[in-house]
Amino acid sequence: MDQWTIAVLGDGGVGKTALAVQFTLNCFVGQFPVIFRWKYCVFIIGMLATQRALLQTYDPTIEDAYRKQFVLDNSMCFVEVIDTAGQEEYGALRDQWVREGQGFILVYSIASRSSFDRLELFREAARRVKAGNPILMLAGNKADKLSEREVSKEEGAALAQQVGCDFMATSAKTTQNVERVFANLVRALRQTRNSKPGVASKNRGCIIL
Repeated sequence: MDQWTIAVLGDGGVGKTALAVQFTLNCFVGQFPVIFRWKYCVFIIGMLATQRALLQTYDPTIEDAYRKQFVLDNSMCFVEVIDTAGQEEYGALRDQWVREGQGFILVYSIASRSSFDRLELFREAARRVKAGNPILMLAGNKADKLSEREVSKEEGAALAQQVGCDFMATSAKTTQNVERVFANLVRALRQTRNSKPGVASKNRGCIIL
């Protein structure tokens, strides 16, 4: 069974936790007055999941991990999602999160120009720590907030083209492309594992959804 660790990187408030929770637990954290932080959530095929929940009012994530086991392309895989803090005061921890991750989702909010502009900080950390071309996906999150849009879809696509990764507009609220962004990253990780070093990153096309 495949086992992958995916780190979700991006500025504070872009919806990284909401994406992680929607993907692993199939719920939207914004629909509750408080957030259930699932510190331990192990999904075992054929058995009930063992869960321990911590109920608390919201505070910015420092680091949480969410886990999901599912079938992708007829093959079972186990994914751990590392949900990280984007605030500048936690910048010293960024390298640690990158070291733990095998693949990365760079997240910005389409309603926040500053979150888009700060993506380079997270991409550079991934490149520096991984010493090469890390496997990335770019997610323009909160795609449901069209009336508040500050970053066009074309800008997101252009950045993905520049970086050499796929781009998707996502929304944890409507579930738009949430499953797909994680699944496609796992596919890219599998492709890299099954290819010679450097081949996968060179040959991968850019997908815009």
